[in-house]
Amino acid sequence: MSSFSAIITGTGSYLPEKRLTNAELSKMVDTNDEWIVQRTGIRERRIAAADESTATLATAAGKRAIEAAGLTPNDIDLVIVATVTPEMAFPATGCVVASRLGCPNRAGFDLSAACTGFIYAFHTGAAFVRSGQYKNVLVIGAETLSRVTDYSDRGSCILFGDGAGAVVLSRSTEPDRGFLYGQLHSDGGPMADAMLLKPGSRNPISAELIAAGDHYMKLKGREVYKFAVAKFEELIRDAMQRCELTPETLSLIVPHQVNQRIIDSAMEKLSLPMEKAFVNIERYGNTSSASIPIALDEAMRAGKLKRGDHVVFVAFGAGLTWGNAVVRM
Repeated sequence: MSSFSAIITGTGSYLPEKRLTNAELSKMVDTNDEWIVQRTGIRERRIAAADESTATLATAAGKRAIEAAGLTPNDIDLVIVATVTPEMAFPATGCVVASRLGCPNRAGFDLSAACTGFIYAFHTGAAFVRSGQYKNVLVIGAETLSRVTDYSDRGSCILFGDGAGAVVLSRSTEPDRGFLYGQLHSDGGPMADAMLLKPGSRNPISAELIAAGDHYMKLKGREVYKFAVAKFEELIRDAMQRCELTPETLSLIVPHQVNQRIIDSAMEKLSLPMEKAFVNIERYGNTSSASIPIALDEAMRAGKLKRGDHVVFVAFGAGLTWGNAVVRM
């Protein structure tokens, strides 16, 4: 059995410059700032420019993570991009990003697990490092959700934004650092609670499909909300119990930025102070697989984490998927 551990040596993020505020959204659909903030905690979100794409956002975030790790692109052995809005159906966005970063002939692939995508990719990258197969793996969560959002649907268009976040996972022989524990789950039965059903092999692209607006995300907000509150509490409790963490020894929870009310409810049920959770949904909205690495990068650069701190990642997403990860910095 390998004696290697997978530690986070660098983080990076990138957000498009364009902001879409609640006031601007209120001119597009029947809503207002107070209604959105009360229900979600979101005040604005970032929107990719016409010349930006999932690959450009991912490349920018990846470059910053590599620099923060004190490495060069040549040091990266594998690039994993978690996304539900890939650059194209194929080739994989991971291949495109590896090339743009200047990682010569390195492995690259995409991983699709919706808003849990980064945690799935983190587990995967850590497994490659811990096995000894790779020394440095770049794990990226990147989304351009604005490209699949129906801006006439008040229930969903207020939620989503674009962005990318990245971490470098590196080989270490320190057994008590890095990725310590995590679980991944899925249930494909109730997937209709959040989905991008068309186009796909079941429903190929057609003029009729586009005319009906079936190329946009569909979301059942009430069902998702109930599921999320339960899973957030369950996943955080599991992480703390399995790693014997207390409110005092748990440094920070970096949750998927889905909804301020969901995060608040879970923290209250766990009797944990809100300052233990890093939340930036007010500024970026829900960026799906990008939300955890963006928040982690901001926490790192704000000095909220130091060597030896215990961090818990937690997320749920379409699939349905859910998972957690415990990391010692």
